[in-house]
Order: sequence, then C-alpha cells, then structure tokens
Amino acid sequence: MHKVAIQGGHGAFHEIAARSFFPNARLDLIPCETFEQITDMLVRQEIDYGIMAIENTVAGSLIPNYALIRETPVKIIGEKYLRIKQNLLALPGQKIEDLTEVHSHYMAIAQTRKFFNQYPHIKLVESADTALSAKKIQEKKLVGKGAIASDLAATLYGLEILAAGIETNKRNYTRFLILNHKDNFDYVVETRNKASLCFSLPHHKGSLSQVLSILAFYDHNLTKIQSMPIVGQEFKYFFYVDLTFDSFERYQQSISAITPLVVDLQILGEYQYGIDSLETIHNQ
Repeated sequence: MHKVAIQGGHGAFHEIAARSFFPNARLDLIPCETFEQITDMLVRQEIDYGIMAIENTVAGSLIPNYALIRETPVKIIGEKYLRIKQNLLALPGQKIEDLTEVHSHYMAIAQTRKFFNQYPHIKLVESADTALSAKKIQEKKLVGKGAIASDLAATLYGLEILAAGIETNKRNYTRFLILNHKDNFDYVVETRNKASLCFSLPHHKGSLSQVLSILAFYDHNLTKIQSMPIVGQEFKYFFYVDLTFDSFERYQQSISAITPLVVDLQILGEYQYGIDSLETIHNQ
C-alpha cells in the first residue's frame, strides 16, 4: 500500500489525480490543508508520495509551489492532467432556489461565478477546499447551503448534484505533479521524455536566449517557462522550465551544454510526459 498525501479532503481533485496516476495500487490517502504539509511529510519520509497541483489553464500557475519543490529534497516522478468539472452539490431534496450560500475554494468560485450570476440570492463563500465544503454540509446536515465540488465528493458524502459542469470554461484543466523524496527510488520511471529544470542566469545581455537556443538545437520542446524573483537579489530571477524530448541521450547532452551558462542549475525531475492530447483528457 502506498501512503499518498493530497491537498484537501477526500473527494478533492487531488484524490482523483492520485487514483488516476496509481490506477491499480492500494492507496492510504493522507489529507493535508496546505502544500507545505505535503513537502514536510515527504522530507520526513512519513509518506511515499505527494500530489501537488502546479498549474491550471484558467487560473494560471501556483507560484509558491515551484519554490516548495526547489527548496526541499523532493523530486518529480510524474504528472497527471485532469479536466476540472465543477458541480453544485447540496443535501438530497434541496433545490437551487432553496440555497442561500454556496461554499468552496476560491479557485472553484472563480471558475463558476458566471453560473451563479443567474442566482443573485446565493452568497458565494470562500473555504479551504472544495471537498471539505461538501463534507461539512453532509456532517452538519446544512439545509440551504451548497458546495462546489467534484463528482467523487458527491458520491463520498451522499450529496445530490443540483447542477453539473457549472464551470464557465469547459476547457479547464489542471496539471498535478507526483512527488517523492530524492532518496526514494521505489518508483521506477520507465519512460523519461520530460524534465523540469530550475536555474538562474548571469546578468548580461542575451543569457536567456543562449540557453533557449541550445535547448532548441537539441530538438527539445518547451512546454513551460516561468520566472520568479530571487528574494534579496534585486531584478534577478529563477527560471523554471519544463521541456519534452524524444532522445534521453540528447537531453543529457543539452544539460551538459547549458550548465556553464547558468547558475544554480537544479533538475527537479525527469519523468514521463503525462498527456497525449488535451482532446483525450477532455473526453474522459
């Protein structure tokens, strides 16, 4: 059995990502309120794996999570993309007209606000998590209260889906990273065709373009580049780069080529690219 930490409660999208990545494994899921708790447990080796959302096609990147990965002895061993389908849940027998409040994570509220514009009598209330909002309604039998959460949360907590797929943008996807401790080699990555890197650069003209030109020369495809300021060093940045490649040997050659040009190079993970096409995920 794998001990896997997820952000949020049972029924959260992090649980769906975990079960999707480990489809045939028995999982002991450890709910966490924060992403810091996940990395702390990994550092202490109290769990086998952690699941961490890193970016969403609507809301953008979860910037603090990049620093968490860089600053702790964890590594990325895989990724999972999910289409995020938001639903309005309530106790059985309730109708939308009966609701006065709907609770959920701020991101879920942002993704569904257009739906609630047609129900001005409903107050939207931010909470720590989508699934925990659903759990609270079930445990306290809250009449007149709703939650925005997943299908799985509705099933787990015996709630009724009053409206399904209420997210404004139907092409709403989140990328989740699967993490473990750097010294944990239990999980074998059989296919490595994607890598996540972090580095800073000397402050001179064309330093970033030099690095990108080398990666292009080795036929890599950049799927993500994100910059974050280095605290205490004005106008200097860490660059987080995700790239895919066909040849692991040429990838290793490219790392050797850029190493003299960058500062504080870290390989955050080498793993299998988690997506064939968004259309495949969209239709799941």
